Amino acid sequence: MPEVTLRLARPGEDGAIVDFINANFDMRLPLVNRPEFYDFYFAGPEGGAPRFALAEDKNGSILSTAGYLPAAEGPGADVWVSIWVAAKGHNGVGLELMDALPGLLGARVVACNNIRPATCKLYHFLGWQAQRLRHYYRLGTPGDGGWTLAVPGDTAPLPAPARDLELERVESAAALADLGMPETPHTPKKDLWYLRRRYFAFPHFRYDVWAARESGRLLAYAVTRTVSAADTGCAPVLRLVDFIGPDEVLPRIGGALDELLRTSKAEYLDCYNAGIDPDVWRQAGLSERLEGDGVVIPNYLTPPLRDNTEYYYFTNDPEGFVMFKADGDQDRPNLS
Repeated sequence: MPEVTLRLARPGEDGAIVDFINANFDMRLPLVNRPEFYDFYFAGPEGGAPRFALAEDKNGSILSTAGYLPAAEGPGADVWVSIWVAAKGHNGVGLELMDALPGLLGARVVACNNIRPATCKLYHFLGWQAQRLRHYYRLGTPGDGGWTLAVPGDTAPLPAPARDLELERVESAAALADLGMPETPHTPKKDLWYLRRRYFAFPHFRYDVWAARESGRLLAYAVTRTVSAADTGCAPVLRLVDFIGPDEVLPRIGGALDELLRTSKAEYLDCYNAGIDPDVWRQAGLSERLEGDGVVIPNYLTPPLRDNTEYYYFTNDPEGFVMFKADGDQDRPNLS
């Protein structure tokens, strides 16, 4: 293996990094070539370094790069890897860079949402966890013409969960700051900076952030996104894209989620998740879609693709780890 230097990017290296990715990746990535995506995900603070790590040879030529997204403000934040590219013939250098990323960033947790299934073995080689993301759903009521998106299969619906805790809409980033952060055993560790930026400042989608409180004490946040009937051309869909709080709160908001499903007239509520036990989801009223069970809960909706989508992920530290659809660079519009 050639002599390499592993380091974080420096201010002003954005152009060289994008050129390297375009020259070495097998497609032109909108994430780095559309300014609105690059600025949101990778551009550092004004005049600061872009969110990339680099492997370079002794001549300063880039051999590999990894773009990352922090889950919190400040040094040492947990991160999601978004882009990982190595020059032809230097896959080993790329793997060395990935293995070094936690140390370069001072991050306890490094994870990635939506990896290629064939690459799982590379992360297993590093001793990391890499596997399929589970998919959960709760069906609403079909329209007069029946199901237009979902295929229910032969799975019996779960009974309606108890209406224990209510969900209160958080109207603004300022209101979120007033509430603060709930206690949670989960990683990556998210903070208010992340939640404000991800759900109130994201330039493309509108999210609904909900607080679950008991006797005035904040227990959890749930984040949903409604895909309208106009977007799908047939029926709305409700997506649960994030949850911050202890596992035991999820069943307690199951009734409130069921009410959101009913009032939105959505055909189904769905959620991709790793790290929370399927039994907890069942208690919250959501069934698990298993590969080959005949159930279809479409993921691509604009326009609808009446098929299932499987996601795979990795994490270097599975202890307490959870992942949701909106983590990393996922849950964004499919722009070319």
